[in-house]
Amino acid sequence: MKTINGQELKQLFLSGANNLYNHYPEVDKLNVFPVPDGDTGMNMNLTLTSGAKEIENKNDIAISVIAQSFSRGLLMGARGNSGVITSQIFKGFSNACAGKKQLNVREFAEAFLSAKETAYKAVMRPVEGTILTVIREASSALVDRVKDSFTIEQTLDILLEEAKKSLAHTPDLLPVLKQVGVVDSGGAGLTIVFEGMAKAAHGKFVERETNPAKDEMSSPIIAPETYAGAQLSEEEEGYGYCTQFILRLGKPEDGKKPFVEKNFQKFLSNNGNSLVLVRDDDIVKVHVHTLTPGTMLNYAQNYGEFLTITIENMSEEHHNIQNGSVATDMFGNIERHRMAKKEEERPWTDFGVIAVSSGEGLDEMFKELGVDVIVSGGQTMNPSTEDFVKAVTEIHAHNVYILPNNGNIVMAANQAAEVIDTEGVKVNVIPSKTIPQGIASLMQYSTEMSAEEITESMKEALGMIKSGSVTYAIKDTDINGVHVTKDYYMGMKEDKEIVSCVKDKLEALKSLVASLVNEDSFALSIYVGKDCSEKEEKEVSEYMSETYPNLEVNVRKGGQPVYSFLVGVE
Repeated sequence: MKTINGQELKQLFLSGANNLYNHYPEVDKLNVFPVPDGDTGMNMNLTLTSGAKEIENKNDIAISVIAQSFSRGLLMGARGNSGVITSQIFKGFSNACAGKKQLNVREFAEAFLSAKETAYKAVMRPVEGTILTVIREASSALVDRVKDSFTIEQTLDILLEEAKKSLAHTPDLLPVLKQVGVVDSGGAGLTIVFEGMAKAAHGKFVERETNPAKDEMSSPIIAPETYAGAQLSEEEEGYGYCTQFILRLGKPEDGKKPFVEKNFQKFLSNNGNSLVLVRDDDIVKVHVHTLTPGTMLNYAQNYGEFLTITIENMSEEHHNIQNGSVATDMFGNIERHRMAKKEEERPWTDFGVIAVSSGEGLDEMFKELGVDVIVSGGQTMNPSTEDFVKAVTEIHAHNVYILPNNGNIVMAANQAAEVIDTEGVKVNVIPSKTIPQGIASLMQYSTEMSAEEITESMKEALGMIKSGSVTYAIKDTDINGVHVTKDYYMGMKEDKEIVSCVKDKLEALKSLVASLVNEDSFALSIYVGKDCSEKEEKEVSEYMSETYPNLEVNVRKGGQPVYSFLVGVE
């Protein structure tokens, strides 16, 4: 083919999505930062599946229509950070197709360059050695190599070839990958999509396999040697928080210190690594990996005010990686809650709250605290952008507050806030990363305040509580001096610092609480998971009340999966 139209592009997109579906469990296995994360492949798969459903019955010939529909489907179905970034890649591709019926070879190649540019603009912390690197290097090389005499098939072959080269190079750019012995999971997922597109171009359309193998490594994109057990220490770049902020420099009359770039850079380097600092007039953009993001932010605020702040936990751990069943359960739960709310249409109100929750007990607590709509989800169940959009539509409120209650869901919530185009509706994302944070934030919610005061109070409450959890280990490893034994219980602080790993879940809880409580603490809340018995719940309540008589102790049944206990200390 010398040109490509909408129907031909549709076949490429569908084949790419199917190829990822067939291999997403293999992509999941690449998440080890420093223990299995296990959801990048699933998040990308669900995102691509949403896009595929949007175009599978469209018969439009114009490439602009198909590209735009696919992009919209991805956007609304985006789950997790990897899914959101993937949606932005194809949004950029769609932008290059705007108003066109078909693309020639040169335009087709440049559309991938547009994909790269849009993806980088959308990400506040463009870390190299990731999916961003793969789309950047592959698209740039493609534009350099393509010739007007080439065919679409040849162009896709080059794109796939360059994506493979870039993927193999990711461990050299992101040291944590090299330490672990893996290539980047998001980059692998994108390369698998490109592989499916290239196969379709050559007349070998990829069909979905009924049961994709979860224990076999069948994709030639991911070599067997890229799967490796890993042991990381806190000195590694991949451990801690990726902290990104944009600072507008202030003036002495505003109480701000004079900015000296070398001194600023030295302080950040001494307290973190992987530092990138860019200054443009009175704007300073910073990316740094650190174990103490608060220290960085407190220091930076001496010199100006923040325009944006993004903090992500790079050692986030996911468990219970039975992805297919989890996804099915997630959709079932979402539908269950949606049907429960499907009474008569709500009247319009000034304020409304949406919260992500998993577990009947937690659902009930959120409702008691004023949550209007609950979106089911959690550590291994990431709601999509569309789930949030539908919840906002359902709530019928002029000011809507979303509590994601999980760090991997914040980005999808933010994207939903951006795409809402209902007149008179403002969506405010309160970036809660744990269930206890969400509950603490709701305690500050009051419709007696103005919309701005509600947002400020709820966000301020996030920093007033320390969170932790108890869950089981899914592999043997060593992390920061703690030996982790498969099927033992880990007590983990919010920053994923493992306090202990023991055979008994109650002992893990006791050590975790002891590490969180200090002389300034006044309240302890524990939410009991679905794997705990009534006897264990009673034992926890009695022990905590006796051990911490000066604290207000609240033990409630949360019913959440994966986590035996969720802990909040104020």
